[in-house]
Amino acid sequence: MTVTDAPKIVTSRWDLDDGHTIERYLETGGYEGLRAALAKAPADVTEEVKSASLLGRGGAGFPAGVKWGFCPPGVFPRYLVVNGDESEPGTYKDRILMERDPHQLIEGILIACYAVGCSQAFLYVRGEMALAQERIAQALNDAYAAGYVGKNICGTDFSLDIVLHWGAGAYIVGEETALIESLEGNRGMPRLKPPFFPAAKGLYMQPTIVNNVETLSNLPWILTNGGAAFAALGAENSKGTRIFAVSGHVKNPGVYEVEFGVTTFRDLIYAPVYGGGIRGGHELKAFIPGGASAPWLYPEHLDTPLEAATVGKLGTMLGSGAVVVFDETTDMVKAALRLVRFFARESCGKCTPCREGTSWLEMILERILDGHGRPEDLNLLMDVADNISVGLAWPPTQTTICPLGQSATSPIASAVMRFRDEFEAYLGGPAEMTVEVKGAAFVGKPTPTVQDLSLETTADV
Repeated sequence: MTVTDAPKIVTSRWDLDDGHTIERYLETGGYEGLRAALAKAPADVTEEVKSASLLGRGGAGFPAGVKWGFCPPGVFPRYLVVNGDESEPGTYKDRILMERDPHQLIEGILIACYAVGCSQAFLYVRGEMALAQERIAQALNDAYAAGYVGKNICGTDFSLDIVLHWGAGAYIVGEETALIESLEGNRGMPRLKPPFFPAAKGLYMQPTIVNNVETLSNLPWILTNGGAAFAALGAENSKGTRIFAVSGHVKNPGVYEVEFGVTTFRDLIYAPVYGGGIRGGHELKAFIPGGASAPWLYPEHLDTPLEAATVGKLGTMLGSGAVVVFDETTDMVKAALRLVRFFARESCGKCTPCREGTSWLEMILERILDGHGRPEDLNLLMDVADNISVGLAWPPTQTTICPLGQSATSPIASAVMRFRDEFEAYLGGPAEMTVEVKGAAFVGKPTPTVQDLSLETTADV
């Protein structure tokens, strides 16, 4: 196993009891990145971030600097919206960032707004994250009082107001257009894209950049140390460090910052400084590599590096940075139900395949687990999943406005294709399945070597 000596970029203050205060933040180099940014032209700040090759940390992995450039020139006002509605099962890295180092996030917001040309930002925090909300509210008050937020920041002509907005606890609002709807006072439902690409028609129909909490938290370090220093870390197509939330059947569940694209799943799960291995001396059965919506991986994939494109070649994703570990004692039918139930309950109901299909998946799984399943239920389960995401391929076929419906099919296809015997045990014997499945992670295609995957990796997103 390999544990690199990469610097802690976004978690350096987590060991400090008062790391969330402005006094400790300033003592440890806080707001120096903002001063460095204000000494540059806004376009130069954007170029610095582009040179760092900072990929978005919210799931899609789109280059942050490139995203900033999508705003139509000369159209004002424009807004920055911070997506702190972290809601996917197993994902809790952004919550810890907001609780333990809120000033780092605020500084990142300031840098991004200066580069993009925003005079107002909206920080949207999930409703259940009470401590994060309290810490950010206090940090904002202190930053305003110290002159880091508000008018003529640090004696310049740059001014910015940051609005803290508490959500109501809806998973769907993690989708950027649904988040914008919620900010406008509407029910959180996704918008059609096109025409409502946020960079062109976002909040209040004005150009809007939506960035994730971890993405913005990297900016102070990049502006202080330079984009080249950030790009020197990590793999060719996954620069810097990234934090992963490890949960499930490991000895040391928690959030860990690792060198992006260099550390492997084996390192993250088994290294003593990270997950520490499987609890109780059990064996690994499967793991979710990137949040509940990601197709599952298995013991043969442990040596895959945590690199977006490499994991994509296996037919899944790093997504939200949540690694959920299942040991050999796990009932995979029950695991699939727990995940599907979440998506069924969180569907906004706007699209028929998602609204109806996810509920049907939940009902069929409940019937199987209650002992009332029929042999034909296995094929019915997969047929409903196929109607939500045609072909059960990866990336999933989009039949709905947002990916929530397709997310519910990942645990179904993963469980049925790998652990079919567990379903048949509930059904009382062999069950026929005729639905065609194409996703690489689902059908268990021969796993390429790590070297083969690295040679094939050419894309950033």
